[in-house]
Amino acid sequence: MTVKTQQHVGELLPNWMINLTDRIMGYYIKRYLNCDPVILDRPPAPEPGHQYLLYAHIPFCKTLCSYCTFHRFLYKEHKAREYFVNLRKEMDYVKALGYDFSSMYIGGGTTTIIEDELIKTIEHARTLFPGIKEVSCETDPAQIVTPAFKNLKGLVDRMSIGVQSFDDNILKLTERYDKFGSGAQIYERLGQALELFPTTNIDMIFGFRGQSLEMLQRDMDLLVDLNPRQITTYPLMVTSQTNKSVKGTIAADGSELADQYRIIMNTLGAHYRQLTSWTFGRTHDEGFDEYVVDHDEYLGVGSGAFSFLGTNLYVNTFSLSRYGKRIENGQTGVERQRNFDKHAILQYRLLLGLFSARLSRKYFREVHGVNLDRALFKEMLALKAIGAIRNDPTNPDNVIVTDKGKFLGLVMMKAFYSGMDNVRAELRRPLKESDM
Repeated sequence: MTVKTQQHVGELLPNWMINLTDRIMGYYIKRYLNCDPVILDRPPAPEPGHQYLLYAHIPFCKTLCSYCTFHRFLYKEHKAREYFVNLRKEMDYVKALGYDFSSMYIGGGTTTIIEDELIKTIEHARTLFPGIKEVSCETDPAQIVTPAFKNLKGLVDRMSIGVQSFDDNILKLTERYDKFGSGAQIYERLGQALELFPTTNIDMIFGFRGQSLEMLQRDMDLLVDLNPRQITTYPLMVTSQTNKSVKGTIAADGSELADQYRIIMNTLGAHYRQLTSWTFGRTHDEGFDEYVVDHDEYLGVGSGAFSFLGTNLYVNTFSLSRYGKRIENGQTGVERQRNFDKHAILQYRLLLGLFSARLSRKYFREVHGVNLDRALFKEMLALKAIGAIRNDPTNPDNVIVTDKGKFLGLVMMKAFYSGMDNVRAELRRPLKESDM
């Protein structure tokens, strides 16, 4: 385990700057994150020399968490098995287009809800796409103790387990206590799962109402004692899709985020390397929890999956019945599309560079053919002015992201993902019972 000297994070951002950032992000999200209806007969073919990630979405859960904003339905076995068959057919369609992938990310929902179908799907993907070097998957604290869960060993390289908190009061607030057990029970189960996969990631959430600094500190101390290879600490995201019954009772005031983030960085920073604004790992070679950081382009399969290819965002239908019909008819599942101009893409990559603390002038020059400081003059000037970034005196191509910049990246990424959740909400809103 890599141990670092205890770091002490100074003042991050004042509340007015956090609020201003939210307003600015809100403007750009409203401007860019909307999609036009389209019936896409054929997605674009892969570009020579481009590297792609394969994203697969599993939209089923046995219980629906009230704060969750991802695309999911209550689990019905026959529907889920039918869905996995169609998912593999869509992969065949993608293979025929000429795609190969360097990595695969399986998200949900609960991806491990039927282990035998998931195993078939991973094996099928690895056979179709020999370039896949890493498979990342998500699960919950109940699934990791099922008898079939161990069968994923050797197939999944990185397993992310959604814990959120070890505090029983937070688990009750989020309606997870009755579903997954007490914090002590969850902690004990995690110990059994840590050695099954090369990388086990523990997902935590901060920013809950009533989550004191002492409660968060205890969560972080327990994680350090557990010693997983990777830890992700998300800020709670309350969006238009969040269950109305909990919207006003679950989220803390935004002004508390900076104090909570300081605890996370000080505690985890003493034992882990910070990989992104909210991800910590023992070394630098763990798969990132946010696959968009390492992959400019990715192709999504499954209902509700997003793809980013070239300058276009594509979204698969959120209707399970329409998805099944389209795949059975040999079509793609895409029903929405958005084309982005060059400046919007540069802004997006700047956000990801800030979030990952890997902001490189060389990347913008070689990949996008622009001078970063000139192409995004206003943005870079503002980031320097508030102390979010500074030049690296040893490497002119490297831009150092400060602790302020990492926190700003977290605030901006939180707003960005909330905007994506609002896109999901818009596309789920017209769904009827027949769409299941």
